[in-house]
Amino acid sequence: MNSNTINPIQPSSYVGFDTITNQIEHRLLKKGFQFNIMVVGSSGLGKSTLINTLFASHLIDSSTGKDITQLPVSKTTEIRVSTHALAEDKVRLNVNVIDTPGFGDHINNDKAWEPIVKYIKEQHSQYLRKELTTNRERHIPDSRVHAILYFLQPNGKGLSKLDVVVLQKLTEIANVIPVIGKSDTLTLSERTRFRRIVQREFKKYHLRIYPYDSSDLEDDEIELNQSIRSIVPFAVVGAEREIEANGETFRGRKTRWGLINIDDINQCEFVYLREFLIRTHLQDLIETTSFVHYEGFRARQLLALKENANSRASAHMSTTNSTYQH
Repeated sequence: MNSNTINPIQPSSYVGFDTITNQIEHRLLKKGFQFNIMVVGSSGLGKSTLINTLFASHLIDSSTGKDITQLPVSKTTEIRVSTHALAEDKVRLNVNVIDTPGFGDHINNDKAWEPIVKYIKEQHSQYLRKELTTNRERHIPDSRVHAILYFLQPNGKGLSKLDVVVLQKLTEIANVIPVIGKSDTLTLSERTRFRRIVQREFKKYHLRIYPYDSSDLEDDEIELNQSIRSIVPFAVVGAEREIEANGETFRGRKTRWGLINIDDINQCEFVYLREFLIRTHLQDLIETTSFVHYEGFRARQLLALKENANSRASAHMSTTNSTYQH
């Protein structure tokens, strides 16, 4: 019988098991939280600036100050991981930012996604190996990618061929959140039209964009996810500097058209992205990575191990029988 169907008994006096939530909170605060976020997209789309803006911290350099035209061009996509510990009130958040410089920057971007897919699968594989050891750690370090911010060029036309192929690969193994980088290069009407084109292409190519539908969601959660999907990809602009105008100070950018306040929802959807990514779905991103993407990987790996073991056993039996017959 499902325990949820049993009518609860109200104790005649205070027992104290309602403090279990406080006990859990104490342990979680002591342990801290791990969040691993990957950024994927061509150079010049503001990936580093947006990450720094999201966490209100300078986590990765948006500019090295070097003349990139004089630097040798890397022929493949690189993976660079930077680790940071953030603290807010009593909560400690350990953040791994996984950058992918070189992606989409070449004339021939054939298989540019391979290092990214390989990295994501390697993190699952490392976690599985630690999970299967005889004396496994009580708290296995988690380097699995919890979220991918995929930056689209603000071209007003839709997904490129590279976008389609890469999104097909990545949405199968991770939580992908598409964003329109440097969206201030589009007018509001151009932005709306571009979003509609891209959303139609998500459906056309059967791309499984996060957040997902689930049977265990409450009505308010379903409604929230529907509203989020209606504005994906998020049209974003990042800004680390504060600007003062008309007696008001805000984080923003100066453009040829004027000033952009990134916290103004009429100008930019950064606020919506931050609310979604950090304030409402952070834990769900972590759990979905574990219970959906990693669990699928784990099941496939264990099934392959079982099939290999059966094949070896069958081969051994055939060899043994052949030896006895002779």
